[in-house]
Amino acid sequence: MAWFLLFLAGLFEIGWAVGLKYTDGFTRPTPTVLTVISMIMSVVLLGLAVKTLPMGTAYAVWTGIGTVGTVLLGIVLLGDPANLVRVFCIGLIIAGIAGLKLTA
Repeated sequence: MAWFLLFLAGLFEIGWAVGLKYTDGFTRPTPTVLTVISMIMSVVLLGLAVKTLPMGTAYAVWTGIGTVGTVLLGIVLLGDPANLVRVFCIGLIIAGIAGLKLTA
């Protein structure tokens, strides 16, 4: 259950990171409220996950999920560059997340 909560926390991490772009400097009310809710949910779920998971592992996996998801959505939604080196680096992050999960 803790891994599932951590995964959800990572998804909310992606939500608030991408949501920041849509808040337009916190001047648009609806995206701002949704972004703040995502921030809160992400941290709350991370807090619940670390009750049973090692803190360092949980934090690294949480930020890794957020990083990979944010980069991918940046490519898909925001036109961020998608070159071979970036894709390779995303793969390294995913490998690191898998390694931490397997050794926890």
